[in-house]
Amino acid sequence: MRRLLGTREAMLAGVIVVLAVVFGLLAPQFFSLAHLFGIARSSVVIGIMALGLLTVLITGGIDVSVSAIAVASMYITAVLLTDLDYQGPFVVAALLACAVGACFGLVNATLVSLLKLPSLIVTLGTLTLFRGGLLAFVGTERLRVLPARMTEFSSTQVLTVTSAGRQASLHVAVLILLVLAVGLALALRRTNWGRNLYAVGGNEEAATRLGVAVTRVRFSAFVLAGTLAGLAGLMSGSLNRAADPFTIVGTEMDVLAAVVLGGAAVTGGRGTVFGTMLGVLLITMVGASLVLVGIPSAWRQAFVGLFLILGVGIPALRQRRVQRARGVVVAA
Repeated sequence: MRRLLGTREAMLAGVIVVLAVVFGLLAPQFFSLAHLFGIARSSVVIGIMALGLLTVLITGGIDVSVSAIAVASMYITAVLLTDLDYQGPFVVAALLACAVGACFGLVNATLVSLLKLPSLIVTLGTLTLFRGGLLAFVGTERLRVLPARMTEFSSTQVLTVTSAGRQASLHVAVLILLVLAVGLALALRRTNWGRNLYAVGGNEEAATRLGVAVTRVRFSAFVLAGTLAGLAGLMSGSLNRAADPFTIVGTEMDVLAAVVLGGAAVTGGRGTVFGTMLGVLLITMVGASLVLVGIPSAWRQAFVGLFLILGVGIPALRQRRVQRARGVVVAA
């Protein structure tokens, strides 16, 4: 029990509970089902991108281009389907956005895995490249009329209840996020691919000696991150009922902060889906509740930056303390 309470996920869950109590005391409507369901819906886009970024961080890499991939995939898909006057099912649009995102992820994967370039520099470059290319070659116009199934998706609810005289609805996109999270968690725990991700991030040289295809494993992580970013972008456009090439800009920091807060190490080899989802919940809850308690929304980015620093700094300090303690024991 003591070991469980000392885990990163348990501490993060404790912080979430404390903040929820504080928000609830300052604004009782925080605990209304409408607000809680709203937080869950707001978590979808960041949450899907965070799942993809988690796999990259586990391998010891980083991808800050996920927001640009999400926007580009969403807008390209919307423009293409609108030009074709597409009236088919939503799942086809989702698969197309995933395919477009995978192509962008393939660019990152090739540069990082095959050409052995630093992932931070590569994805900083592709962040600007993808976003600039979208605006230059695809368009800058905000599409307010989307294919019918994409528009209908925004009002698809999985649960509707009446609380305090108001209707509160849980969007089906939340269920999609949960299914993806459970699927990735099982893949990381129970497949050779998942174990290889941790092996590459933990010790690349040892993984190579054990016969792990390091290049292939890292390649798959970047492609998966692009694929999920593409899906997240389509979700954003569908939920907002518009395709805007200027949306989701800057959310890569929210995504990174959520994954790092959840326990993923920037040096690789560590991270869980459960921790990542807790990080997403914390980031989204704070962002959605600041105005509710009378704090200007401009403070949101300040809190995200603080969370990111704490997410990286606290584990580093704890690791340093452990190393010093071991040094004292060895010296004795």
